[in-house]
Amino acid sequence: MKRKHNFKGLQIWQKGRVLVKDIYQLTSEFPKSELYGLVSQMRRASVSIPSNIAEGSGRKTSKEFSRFLEIAYSSALELETQLYLSFDLSFISESTLDEFLFKIEEVQKMISSFDNKILADNI
Repeated sequence: MKRKHNFKGLQIWQKGRVLVKDIYQLTSEFPKSELYGLVSQMRRASVSIPSNIAEGSGRKTSKEFSRFLEIAYSSALELETQLYLSFDLSFISESTLDEFLFKIEEVQKMISSFDNKILADNI
């Protein structure tokens, strides 16, 4: 089956992979007591972003792909919240929070823009 979009060539998928790596590195420094709490949640939310982009790229219609982009976007919002919580709990500094919020906002904007583009191209 030929896919409309090759997810490996999508910048949003590539940036999503980098974000996963960054989140794994960041959370490796969290308290061990958070391994099954915030660490697990943050890692799953970050992995969900490129995973849903990849899964959506294999769908037959742009509308179906758009649904997976919405899920990826929602996972980015979830991760954003978890970063704020990490800051509130003093697991990360304000500068680290700002650095990661910038990265997530960039991914969110890219997902939103790409979603609008694929839907507009299909009209």
